[in-house]
Amino acid sequence: MKVYTKTGDKGTTSLFGGLRVSKAHDRINSYGTVDELNSHIGLLRDQEVNKDRHHVLVEIQDRLFTVGSTLATEPGNTKVKIPKLAESDLTFLEEEIDKMDAELEPMKSFVLPGGHQSVSFCHIARCVCRRAERLVILLQETEEVDQLVVQYLNRLSDYLFVLSRKMTAELKAPETPWVPRK
Repeated sequence: MKVYTKTGDKGTTSLFGGLRVSKAHDRINSYGTVDELNSHIGLLRDQEVNKDRHHVLVEIQDRLFTVGSTLATEPGNTKVKIPKLAESDLTFLEEEIDKMDAELEPMKSFVLPGGHQSVSFCHIARCVCRRAERLVILLQETEEVDQLVVQYLNRLSDYLFVLSRKMTAELKAPETPWVPRK
C-alpha cells in the first residue's frame, strides 16, 4: 500500500465510514490536534526522567489513538469497528494523578511553565491537550461526540499538569510561582 493516495489533493479527506469532508472540518481539526498531542506525549516518553513512567505514557498514547479513531468516524456509523474508551481509562489517569500528587508539596500558587527543558515539553503537551479538548467541545456543538472523549482529554490535561510538577521535583528544577503584579 502506498503512503500517498492523491485523494486529498483537492482539500478533502475521508472519515471512517467513507464520508468525505474538508480537511478544515472541525472533526479533522479535533483528531489532528489529538495526533499532535500524541506526538508530544511521545517526546515526553523519550525523556530520561520519565523512564519509570514509560508504560503509563504508552498507555496514554494508545488511548489517544482510540480518541483519534472515535473522532475520525462519521457520526452514527455503527459498521466501523473501532476501540472504545471506558470509564476505567479515566480511573487510570486519576489513580496516576493521585499517586504523583501524594508525593508533591501542596500548591500555594500558579506556577510558570519551565524550569527544565523536559518540564517545558510537558507543559507544551498540556497546552495542546487543552486545545484538543476545546476543539472537541466545539465539534460537540454541531455533531455527536462521545462524552468520554471530552472527559478523557480533560483528565489528561490534569495528569500532564501534575506530571510537570512531579518531573520538576525529580529533576530538582526550580518551580517558579506566578506572583501577580499589584
